Amino acid sequence: MATRKRLSPEESRLAALEAARGLLIEAGPQAVTLKAVASRIGKTHANLLHHFGSAAGLQKALAGYLAANVCDAIADAVRATQAGLGSPREVVDLAFDAFDREGAGALASWMILTGNEDALTPIVETIHDLVDEIAPHEADHSGNPLRIHEETLALVLMAMGDALIGSALTRSLGLPDTAARDRAERMLMSSLEPAIPPE
Repeated sequence: MATRKRLSPEESRLAALEAARGLLIEAGPQAVTLKAVASRIGKTHANLLHHFGSAAGLQKALAGYLAANVCDAIADAVRATQAGLGSPREVVDLAFDAFDREGAGALASWMILTGNEDALTPIVETIHDLVDEIAPHEADHSGNPLRIHEETLALVLMAMGDALIGSALTRSLGLPDTAARDRAERMLMSSLEPAIPPE
């Protein structure tokens, strides 16, 4: 009879976060409970309490996990774009997909509605770290010193809003489903245009 390999605490935590992510995508944020995640990975409720402390702790860890994965993908796309190997649309699609298809928007809004006030902290901190990595010397440049930060803010707000009400809003305005993504792409393309030096 084969014996199951005992997972390290980090492996157990990762398995729980992957299971929570699966539940989030399949059934929505209300399905991400300690009991459901424990059942999915064959652990006990007490085991998950040990790792996360509470359902709110699990949800906050999931938000951080999603943010880290998404920001890694976005960072790769941004680096590729800066090297001329990618496109602004790839960055936009990754950000929008994170909040829509991957469930980060629904998770964040649901956590806030249920009283978890610091729900967005892991997402915001991870995105901030990404922006600082992409533009570490931005504040030293002339012109608009926080341009990348402002565009990141606009991109995240557009992606979050599109995930929550984009479909209904574009339909009511008679716009294509991709209208918000298209607008975000134009914003990023404009920001990548080299500044015209003063004469």
